[in-house]
Amino acid sequence: MKIALIGATGFVGSAVLKELLARGHEVRALVRDPGKLAAQPGLQTVRADVTDAAAVTEAVRGVDAVISAYNPGWGHADLHDEFLRGSDAILAGVKAAGVARLLVVGGAGSLYIAPGVQLVDTPEFPAEWKAGALAAREALNRLKTAGGLDWTFLSPAIHLEPGERTGVYRLGRDEPVFDAAGQSRITVADLAAALVAEAEQPQFPRQRFTLGY
Repeated sequence: MKIALIGATGFVGSAVLKELLARGHEVRALVRDPGKLAAQPGLQTVRADVTDAAAVTEAVRGVDAVISAYNPGWGHADLHDEFLRGSDAILAGVKAAGVARLLVVGGAGSLYIAPGVQLVDTPEFPAEWKAGALAAREALNRLKTAGGLDWTFLSPAIHLEPGERTGVYRLGRDEPVFDAAGQSRITVADLAAALVAEAEQPQFPRQRFTLGY
């Protein structure tokens, strides 16, 4: 497939890039600074500001799917609003380009840990992650009302960690996947594997899914 990737230099995006190339896909990475990505077979870098819908439209035209691991950075002074500004521009740009398939990596904060209770709304949720988690939840809500687009939203496990790709994990929908020890965790490499597998053979069209060990 020919896939446009947003956020290719980030923690999640770099793992997704590695997985896409390992599976033989052609990747068009949208980046502010193409110099941050080393040349690799199968990789094309395109300079683009993904908070500009018109720039996104131009950059993704002609691909089979767009994968967005967009995050303006956890240290961004206005993380909530900037996250939504970028998410809205990406959504509008993809639709305007006529690309039907959009896969988005969001957060675990919108997963339900009890009936009607999302993780981000619990007292234990870390304050330093809250702005980003609330923005990711709102981005998911906006995707749900986006017509004319085959979207999928992936929420990671509660604990997203560095680590190896095992290829062995369990999928879920709107509730965290817990292991035998009661932990909800996944490595970023396995998150990338699940995301690319969904791009190749969709199981969750117009739905959110999650995963864990």
